[in-house]
Amino acid sequence: MANKDRPRDVNQLAKLIADIATGEESNDQPENTKNPAAVALGRLGGLKGGKARASSLTPEQRKEIAQRAAAKRWKRD
Repeated sequence: MANKDRPRDVNQLAKLIADIATGEESNDQPENTKNPAAVALGRLGGLKGGKARASSLTPEQRKEIAQRAAAKRWKRD
């Protein structure tokens, strides 16, 4: 995963790399401050969410949702 603090501009990134190499800037990465239990719990909900929603819909509702999604996906501007 890319670091959000790094500049996207090539010249600015090159300067940052040079500063890190010469010791003018530190290359410290922020430590992970997320609670592992909360991460695991959120992942559990995410894994079963789509299946639970699909099982609660009727075949007609699923068909309508799929048709709308296809129409959006293939829409020409």
